[in-house]
Amino acid sequence: SWITQFRSSHKEHVRADTGFGVVDLDWLTDKKWRALIEGSDASSGLVHRKYLELCVFSHVMEELKSGDLYVQNSDQFDDYRDHLVSWEQFEAEVGDYSAMVGLPADGDALVALLKQQLLDVSQKVDDHFTDNEHAAITETGLLIRRTDRAPPPEGLPEIDQAITNSMATTSILDVLTETERWLDLHKLFGPLSGFESKVDDPRKRFLTTLFCYGCNLGPTQTALSVKGLSRKQVAWLNLHHVTEERLDKAIFKVVNAYNRFSLPQYWGTGKSASADGTKWNVYEQNLMSEYHLRYGGYGGIGYYHVSDMYIALFGNFIPCGVYEAVYILDGLVKNESDIQPDTLHGDTQAQSAPVFGLAHLLGIKLMPRIRNIKELVFFKAEPGVPYTHIQCLFRGTIDWDLLAVHYRDMLRVAVSIKLGKITPSMILRRLGTFSRKNKLYFAFRELGRVIRTMFLLNYINDVELRRSIHAATNKSEEFNNFVKWLFFGGEGIIAENVRHEQRKVIKYSQLVANMVILHNVQWMSRKLKELQVQGYQVGEPVLKALSPYRTTHINRYGDYTLDLSRAIDPIDYKIKF
Repeated sequence: SWITQFRSSHKEHVRADTGFGVVDLDWLTDKKWRALIEGSDASSGLVHRKYLELCVFSHVMEELKSGDLYVQNSDQFDDYRDHLVSWEQFEAEVGDYSAMVGLPADGDALVALLKQQLLDVSQKVDDHFTDNEHAAITETGLLIRRTDRAPPPEGLPEIDQAITNSMATTSILDVLTETERWLDLHKLFGPLSGFESKVDDPRKRFLTTLFCYGCNLGPTQTALSVKGLSRKQVAWLNLHHVTEERLDKAIFKVVNAYNRFSLPQYWGTGKSASADGTKWNVYEQNLMSEYHLRYGGYGGIGYYHVSDMYIALFGNFIPCGVYEAVYILDGLVKNESDIQPDTLHGDTQAQSAPVFGLAHLLGIKLMPRIRNIKELVFFKAEPGVPYTHIQCLFRGTIDWDLLAVHYRDMLRVAVSIKLGKITPSMILRRLGTFSRKNKLYFAFRELGRVIRTMFLLNYINDVELRRSIHAATNKSEEFNNFVKWLFFGGEGIIAENVRHEQRKVIKYSQLVANMVILHNVQWMSRKLKELQVQGYQVGEPVLKALSPYRTTHINRYGDYTLDLSRAIDPIDYKIKF
C-alpha cells in the first residue's frame, strides 16, 4: 500500500514518512539492498522508490519459490500443505510406512539411530585412513586419487567382433516393426474417447507415428518416406490416441520383456539406476525454449533414469534453468516396471542436502558422483569428538533437536508421496535453497547433512563403491549418446512448440531406444549361445563386459518399407548361459 501511492509519481526519491507513516525497512537484512534504497545518507529520510520496488519483487519471487509465500488457487505456487495427507490419514499409515522403509516412527528414536551410525562411520574411516592409498589430506584439502581401469577380459574383442559381424544391416523401421510385433504395443494406444471410431490398420498407424516422433522425421517427411499414409494421418494418431501415460505404459512393457532375458542379469542386478540429463535443442523462437548456460544453446533437458542393466526406466523433459536434483527422485517413484531400483546414482547436479534427506525417508539410497568433494562441508555427530586423521574435514555439527522436532512433519511428506498425493519434484521445488524461514526445509536439510556426510565418508573409504558409481553414471552417459543417435531427423531439433508435446517427444525417443536395446539383446543372446556351442569361452567376465548399445548394423537413412507380412523369428526368453 505504501508503494502503490506513488504509482503516478515520476520521482526517483520519495520521503520515507509519506502517506501511511514511515515505511518499515527492518525486514531488510541485505546490506546491499539497504544501501541502494537508503542511499549514502540514511538520515536524509529519503528512499529510492524504484530500488525498493525491485527489492520487494525479488523477495516475493524468492519466497514463492521456497513455499514461504503462496498464491491461493494457483497451479504452480499454491500452498503445498493442501496436497499433503491429513494428520488422521498420516497416523493410520505411518506405522506400515516406517516398517516398509526401515525407519522408526519417532523423532527421538531416529536421532539416536542416526547419531550412532554417524559416529560409527566417522570412527571407522578415521581408523583406516592411513591404510587408504587412494585418499589423502593435502595442503589444498581432501585428495581422492583415480583408480586404474581394469583390463578387458580375455577373449572379449573376438567375441564382440563376432557379434558385430553377425548382425546383418537392417532398417531402423524394421527393428521397430519386429519389436512391436513381439509385444503388440499398438494395443495400448486405442481411442482416448469411447465415442471415437477405431482406426484402420492400427499397427501400421502406430509404427508410423512412433517412427515419426521417436526418430524426429516429422509428419511430412514420414509421409514421403513411408508409403500409404498422409501427413495428416500420421499427426492425427499422435494427437488423438497418444498420451504421456500411454507412452509410459509402453515403455514399462518393453522394460518388463527385457528383464525376462538372462543376458541383462550379467550387467546389473536391477537394484540401482543412474539419472543424467542431456540437452535437447528446440527452436530459439519457441516460447518454451530456454538458454542453457552449461551446455550452451536453446532447448530443454531430457532427464533419463537408466537401470544398471542398461535399459531406461523413465524419462522426463525439464526446463534448462531448473536444478536437476529436484527431479531425480521422480523417476523411481513413477516407475511401474518390474525393475525396481532402490539405489540411485547421478552427477554433481543430482544432489543437495534436502534431496539426500527426502531420498532417505523414501527408502532410496542416493549415491552420486560429486566433483570437488573437498568443497562440501562434513558434519560431526557431536562437537567434542576428536579424530586423529580426518579432523580437518569436519566444519559443522548436526542440529539433532531440529530433526527430532520436525521428523513427523517430514514423514508426512514421505507418506504423501507414497500415496501419490504429491511428487518429490513438487515438494523439492518448494523446499529449495531460497527458503529463509521454512522449518520443514531446514529439517530436510539437516537430515540430508547427516546422510550425505555418511555417504561421503564411505565414498572416501571404499574404492569399490567409487568404481560402481563411476560405472553406473557412465551407463547414463552412454544411453544419452545412444538415444540421440536414434533421434536423427530434423537435425536433432524438437519442432514442437507446446510443452506437453515436447514431453511426449522425449518419451517417444526413449521408447524407440528401449525397443532397439531389446532387439539387440535378443540377437546378442542367440549369437552368444551359438558361440558357446562352437567352443568360444563365453564366461561371466566376457558377458559382463558387453553392452546392448549397438548401432553399426542399423541403417537410419534411405527408403523405408513398412512390411507387416514379413516372417520374423519369435522372441525367445529361454536362452541361458
